[in-house]
Amino acid sequence: MKKALVTGGCGGIGLEICRQLAADGYFVYVNYAHSKDKAERIADGINGAAVCFDVSDKEAVRSFFSYNNIDLLVNNAGVSVIDLFTSVSDENSDRIMGINLIGAMNCSRAALPYMIREKSGCIINIASMWGQCGASCEVDYSASKAGMIGFTKALAKEVAPSGIRVNSVSPGFIMTEMNNRFSDEDLELIREDIPLGIFGKPEHIADAVSFLASDKAEYITGQVLAVNGGMVI
Repeated sequence: MKKALVTGGCGGIGLEICRQLAADGYFVYVNYAHSKDKAERIADGINGAAVCFDVSDKEAVRSFFSYNNIDLLVNNAGVSVIDLFTSVSDENSDRIMGINLIGAMNCSRAALPYMIREKSGCIINIASMWGQCGASCEVDYSASKAGMIGFTKALAKEVAPSGIRVNSVSPGFIMTEMNNRFSDEDLELIREDIPLGIFGKPEHIADAVSFLASDKAEYITGQVLAVNGGMVI
């Protein structure tokens, strides 16, 4: 049985990715940093395993990979802060970069030796449409996701000769608990900016990950699959 690690596996998107990959036949490691009970419930529900480590902690990442080899890495862990760029604290800025970008690099660097030995493997980075076009009041977040897209393209070129594919999924506005802060009026204004006229669901992202991880995408690497209803083209 192939093994997958989904970082940030407890969030709305992460949960659906874990469920879909389990349905696809993977043994799934559900990564978490704080939500132990939720991670264990998710893992029990898919016959996977909950694993606790902070992706921004290089030693913690190395410790996990020293005992576990995986065939599929989904770098999904992410955090954001909505504020003026000049008002974001150094602590929050470092946290955003540390988890969103450096965390993805930490996990990929630790996962690759096994994949290279096997001449097989897949890495999927969950980016964002704001990494493609930028968002006011989410400058640090946008920069971290733009970096993830650049990381995807460069790493794909480097590891392709070893039979490893690296791609990104770039979500648009996805309805998760994180969006509970928006009023009905705010949500309607956002919906009007989406050409398809509907909000994305976590399942949409999970389906994209499932496709990129499958044999149907065996000739696809270094790409950014935008799942945003046409909001950013």
